Parts: sequence; C-alpha cells; structure tokens
Amino acid sequence: MEHVDNKNPAIPELPGGVRSLLLHTCCAPCAGGILESLVDAGVAVTLYFHNPNIHPRDEYQQRKQEQQGFAAKLGVAFVDADQDPALWFAAVSGLEQEPERGMRCSACFRMRMESTAGFAASHGFEVFATTLGISRWKDLKQVNEAGLAAAKAHPGVAFCPFNWRKSGGSQRMVEVSRREGFYNQQYCGCIFSLRDTNRWRQQRDQALILRDMTEFDRFSKE
Repeated sequence: MEHVDNKNPAIPELPGGVRSLLLHTCCAPCAGGILESLVDAGVAVTLYFHNPNIHPRDEYQQRKQEQQGFAAKLGVAFVDADQDPALWFAAVSGLEQEPERGMRCSACFRMRMESTAGFAASHGFEVFATTLGISRWKDLKQVNEAGLAAAKAHPGVAFCPFNWRKSGGSQRMVEVSRREGFYNQQYCGCIFSLRDTNRWRQQRDQALILRDMTEFDRFSKE
C-alpha cells in the first residue's frame, strides 16, 4: 500500500497512511482550499457530490457546476451522485421546524454520509471524508458523528473526522474562494435554511433572498 509523506498540518494523516481519498463535497467554496492542499500533498482525491438538500434546482446546478469546473481545473475526478430531492424531504420529514444545527441537520448529514460510505465501499475506497465541517455554520461534532456512523455499516471503510478549520484551513478557504471568484452563497442550501435565513434578515430589515421554491410547496409543511 502506498503512503503519503505528509508534513502539512492542514492535511489529515489518513487511516493506514492510504494515498487515495473519497471526499464528499458540498460546494466549491468549502472544498477549494481543502482540495488544493490535498492535491499538493499528493493525495489522490475523488470528489463525490451528493447534496439533494440544495434547493431550488438552479441553485443546485450552479453549486454543482462550479465544483465540477474547479475539480477539472485541478485534474480531480468528480462523481455526480445526483438524486431525487423527494428522498431528502422524506429523510427530514417531521423535522421541518428544527433550527439550524438541530435534528434536521443531523438527518441531512446522515443521508449524505451514508451515500458517500456506500459509494466508497462499492468502489474500493478505504477512506472517505467530507468538506461539510469547514463551515463555521455547521456543527463539526454533528458532521463527524454522521460520518463515523456511516462508516460502521461498511467494514473496511473508514471515515476521517478531520477538523479542516485548523492550521489556517478557514483562512485558506476564504482566500481560494476570493481568488477563484466562487459564487457567494447566501444560505446553507435547503428550503428550510432559506426560510430561517429570510426570517433573520426580516427581523433586521435586510433584503430577503429571493428564490422560486414553488416546486417544493408540497414538502414545506409550514
């Protein structure tokens, strides 16, 4: 088995010293700095885009296409794990009124990590990770718990619960996003995060984020 000679503290020591990593990505802004650091360290990265929580469809496509483009720029393989958003709504049914970082987010992370772990197991990846935890808006403990639980269902597959924010990771994320001119996302991604973000903005007399979510009216359960 090949090993990575890694001296960069912003890059995790992968379990068993393996050289390849399946990296679940939520978007280019979160993944940019992580991806560049991994590639520079000689890790063979495959990006896995599975985010049925992103609504509406044009928002989803914009985030996915931007990530595809950046992966191509770095010569990194990209897996488009597109899925019917109805399955995501089923997974979070009953949790529509949960706050950010609440039980709905846990269910969302579990769904995405289970998909990533399953792909890793069926395609020969020993280790997977996710970019989700680099965002300060996410609960890192929630993210890592979802990844570790998903890995347990697949013997021979490990989840790497690395804190990408440390060792300058958060600053590198901002720097790469600015340099690349990545799309400035204004909400986490789902219809409920948009709702809550707009409520917060309205309380502060700030302009609302306008998105056409009528295609999801049957799921919203306001």
